[in-house]
Amino acid sequence: MIKALLGLDIGTTSTKAVMFDLSGVELSRAVSPPYSLNTPRTGWVEQDPEEVWQAVIAAIRAAVKQADPDPRVLAISIAAQSGSLLPADSGGNPVYPLITWMDGRTHELVQQWQSEGLQEQVRTISGWSLYPGLCLPTIAWLRQHDEETFSAARHYFSVNDFIAHRLTGQYCTNPSNGGGMQLVDLHTGEWSETLCALIGITADQLSPIQPSGAVIDEIKPEICRTTGLHSQTVLVNGGHDQGCTALGLGITTPGKLLLACGTAWVVTGVTASSNMQLVPAALDMNFHIVPKRWTISQSLGGLGASLEWWLNQVWRSISSQVSRRDIIYAALDNELAQTAPDLGLYFLPLTGGHDNPATTRRGGFTGLQLSHTRADMARAIMESAAFELRWALDAAQQAELPVERLWMVGGASQSSHWPTILANITGVPIFLPQYDNWPALGAAILAGVGSNAYENIEDGLACFEKPTQKIVPDEALLSFYDNAFEIYMEIA
Repeated sequence: MIKALLGLDIGTTSTKAVMFDLSGVELSRAVSPPYSLNTPRTGWVEQDPEEVWQAVIAAIRAAVKQADPDPRVLAISIAAQSGSLLPADSGGNPVYPLITWMDGRTHELVQQWQSEGLQEQVRTISGWSLYPGLCLPTIAWLRQHDEETFSAARHYFSVNDFIAHRLTGQYCTNPSNGGGMQLVDLHTGEWSETLCALIGITADQLSPIQPSGAVIDEIKPEICRTTGLHSQTVLVNGGHDQGCTALGLGITTPGKLLLACGTAWVVTGVTASSNMQLVPAALDMNFHIVPKRWTISQSLGGLGASLEWWLNQVWRSISSQVSRRDIIYAALDNELAQTAPDLGLYFLPLTGGHDNPATTRRGGFTGLQLSHTRADMARAIMESAAFELRWALDAAQQAELPVERLWMVGGASQSSHWPTILANITGVPIFLPQYDNWPALGAAILAGVGSNAYENIEDGLACFEKPTQKIVPDEALLSFYDNAFEIYMEIA
């Protein structure tokens, strides 16, 4: 019987389960049905935790069933989205819906805290600036506005430790998912008594923090029977989905960065110091999956959303099959090949950007002429995303954080032109890994380490290495784009 590892990628809208053999070959994959986003009031975004749980079970069961030949899964590990909050009773049973990281009910509270000067205190301890939707202000909001739920809640889960508790019966989280709750002391790796006191809870209402890669416990027998897992399959402590992606790509040392580019773009780097004084104000810090390493990240906002908006406006007519995005993107690539950089045409993002990535703002084109084509305008949108990325990277370099190479994953990495534009504007080599399930792959490596299939993370990485395409900056365009970036900074 083949021995296997299972990586779970528990996202905001669905769960992916990907099974690998011990040499890193993918055996099967499954995606759950999407779970609903509920908006009971304007700005509120909640989910049914039972729906999320059933999606996880469905994904595991499907991945096990699809694998051929029938494997023995040694271990499972979780790569989970962070920031969402689930209040539960003393038995771990939910007493309120899952309040997602997209929820905006704490907007006024966060503004109040910022005006009172709490931002620097919170950031110095947790590594995170104040944002609506994170667990710290969400719990404080419940205390102020929903006394019934706050009184009933004896435990607060993130998505990660809620699913871990359902799978094993144990309370356990990891440093990076715990850090994403904005309640961990970045310097000690323990729950912060100061931050807990700020919102009226105690550390014993949160799951104990154990290292990523540590065995939590065996999967419950009834779960094994339901999903087809082997009776001795163990759950290994995982990590934040961005951290697991970075791990899978080998981004574990300073100088290497990850650019996740979906609807929203996030750039993540690595540092060997938890000293917040070295981190620019626009960046947040969290624990890496790897011990004695921390991630620094900046949200660039919905840069991908701007191009999607443009394609929906002017390219959709290419195909009567609106869902065939490949047809639209192929047509875009063909037309982009006929364009050239233009010092006169610029685009400002419709949402996000260097000054406030969490907000929607008024954007659009400037310098537009009758001679400009729709492809010229698409190029300007792509260039604006690259300018915003350069703005973030320049801030990191000014803080003496090295920027040597950048791995690009997500929808924009599939473009024939966008990665090249990024390399030319930033001056940083772009690496395009030839794989598409990085959070699950990183989690599978942790599963292998925890189950002793691999001696250490480096041993696991060697088995899971995937081919990568490298794009280097065009020296002839660097000075041109230096000038263009100066102009962009003036008008942005």
